[in-house]
Amino acid sequence: MSTPPSAGKARMTYRNRLLVLAAAVAVLAVVATVSVLHAAHRAGRRDQAQAGGPPIAAGHVSLAASSRRLMVFRNMAWGPHRDELATVPATTPGGPRTASGVKCLRFYAAAGTGICLQAVHGAVQDTYQAVVLDSRLHELRRYPLGGIPTRARVSPGGRMVAWTVFVSGDSYAGTAFSTRTSVLDTRTWQLQSSLETYAITKDGHAYRAADVNFWGVTFADDTRFYATLATGGKTYLVRGDATAGTLRTLRENVECPSLSPDGTRLAFKKRVKGVSPDAPWRLYVLDLRTMRETPLAEHRSVDDQVVWSGPDTIVYALAGDYGSDLWTAPADGTGAASRLMTAALAPAYVG
Repeated sequence: MSTPPSAGKARMTYRNRLLVLAAAVAVLAVVATVSVLHAAHRAGRRDQAQAGGPPIAAGHVSLAASSRRLMVFRNMAWGPHRDELATVPATTPGGPRTASGVKCLRFYAAAGTGICLQAVHGAVQDTYQAVVLDSRLHELRRYPLGGIPTRARVSPGGRMVAWTVFVSGDSYAGTAFSTRTSVLDTRTWQLQSSLETYAITKDGHAYRAADVNFWGVTFADDTRFYATLATGGKTYLVRGDATAGTLRTLRENVECPSLSPDGTRLAFKKRVKGVSPDAPWRLYVLDLRTMRETPLAEHRSVDDQVVWSGPDTIVYALAGDYGSDLWTAPADGTGAASRLMTAALAPAYVG
């Protein structure tokens, strides 16, 4: 039996209506998605602007020497480039940032060598690794880490690299923590996995103890370095020799030393009496020729290994709206502390 023309026409009309409805739903879904993304983008930009967030875009980042001195650091601003290494001209730290795509928790660089301590996100838990970078931020070698990254340094010539991790605990302020500090020669790729294997001389005598911990290496050259030794409830400044595998105590109550560019002074954090045990440190500079220490103008507790931005100025991290801001203070104890950059951590100066 043939289908009456009116019935076929009705079915076609019904089918056309379904097609039109499906097309309309698809268009509305696309419009809604675009509107949401656009609104989120505008909200993100607005929130960033309201919080003083810096503009940032992907681009080329290099650790090589150039005519312009640069700051390279971990970008802490929320968005697609959070935790990436970023750079700005050293003369305009508040300017637009260039993001590298390389993510680091801790970072340092010198003479074209970078050390990037990274998180590796797993299904059950995160693990960590140390990645040695060349001047183009390309990976040279990687090493698994046994704890949470906390400190990283490179020798002035770029050959030696050091890092510290928390093996247990997550703060130097308390007593229930253990650290492991490693030193790597990037010329031979010989890794000294722990400074605890070094021979220690304390107060002029050979010293061994089960509770020794080390952190905060700062290099004088490819052999000599300074660091913190903790033992017996006290901390000490030690001078190390990476070739001989030796450490010698120099002074008590010195943590996270940072050697000045001319090698004559150490900026460090020191525990002071009469303050909260949760915020016990103040910044000082030690003259290595006279062993005289000078308190700096930053009066808040600083739990960081500072960086020298020049012969007379230090840079360090304090908590901020994005997790961390960078601050600066004169190295001679005069003046006042001032905010250098928002949403930044782990700076290094290159160029």
